[in-house]
Amino acid sequence: MNRYLEITYRRGTPVAAYFYLARRPGDVSARSVAGEAGLVTDYAADGRPIGIEITAPSVLTLPLFNAALAAANQPPAAPDDIAPLLTGNRRSPAPG
Repeated sequence: MNRYLEITYRRGTPVAAYFYLARRPGDVSARSVAGEAGLVTDYAADGRPIGIEITAPSVLTLPLFNAALAAANQPPAAPDDIAPLLTGNRRSPAPG
């Protein structure tokens, strides 16, 4: 399985992220479906899920994320898959 997480940080704090699901060359999002807690699932033109946008990483939990994966017929994530986004694993914001 070819899944990975990409995170955008501002001052050491995650402000957005994208969890890439298995893709084919040339895949682009043809449809997006908004879910709970700022999770948006992107689908290719043929209906395959290709990624999940995480627009509110500060409220993300593993159960919420796994519910989004289940809704897209994907296997659940392990805590390590999204560890930098889970509340207990966050770095403190940089001063100033």
